Amino acid sequence: MAVVQHFISESKKKTEIDEFLQKKLERAGYGGVTIAKTPLGTHIVIYAMRPGLVIGRGGETIRDLARILEEKFKIPNPQISVSEMEIPELNAFVVASRIAGALQRGVHFRRAGFWALNQIMEAGALGAEIIISGKLRTERARYEKFRAGYLPKCGEPALKFMRKAEVHVQLKPGMFGVKVRIMPPDAKFPDKIQIVESLLEEETTETLAEKTVGEKTEETGGEGEAE
Repeated sequence: MAVVQHFISESKKKTEIDEFLQKKLERAGYGGVTIAKTPLGTHIVIYAMRPGLVIGRGGETIRDLARILEEKFKIPNPQISVSEMEIPELNAFVVASRIAGALQRGVHFRRAGFWALNQIMEAGALGAEIIISGKLRTERARYEKFRAGYLPKCGEPALKFMRKAEVHVQLKPGMFGVKVRIMPPDAKFPDKIQIVESLLEEETTETLAEKTVGEKTEETGGEGEAE
């Protein structure tokens, strides 16, 4: 039971750190965090659209983050590094935050949902799903789902590769929720057939060589009969 409590406490701590960084680094385009324990301390990687705002002038902001994480969250010797997201449209939290921002600006929920879905699919995702819930059109809460591509809900690919995020936004009608699920282009499926191009090229080359030899043999045989 002690092992279970340990994992639960570690998960709670990671969730609290994630929520803290969301609020702290909202202007920097925060996209998530990974935490790994090392022999020298704790290695923390922060993903953001604008790494310069995370680092700060002369590294001031990142030093403050390390101090807060060590004092408030009791993380031993935090070593923070910042990674820039190459394709923000494939980051579930970034997409959910964009939808929430669009809803706050008064954009219709369907327009925001389809706009975000098109951006995700154009970025190369295999599949995506966006769920916007709340008092969308009436006083009764409901949800609207936007989905495209291939997106398995269960099994190893869904657990291993799927990127998920959930963001809440306060509007005049009430609280709205935005859930985003993205299947990245590098996901691997057990039922996906892979064709090895090198083997195909070798087989094609061998077939052409055999065909060429056969044609030369026929031509030689034909000339001998003519003589």
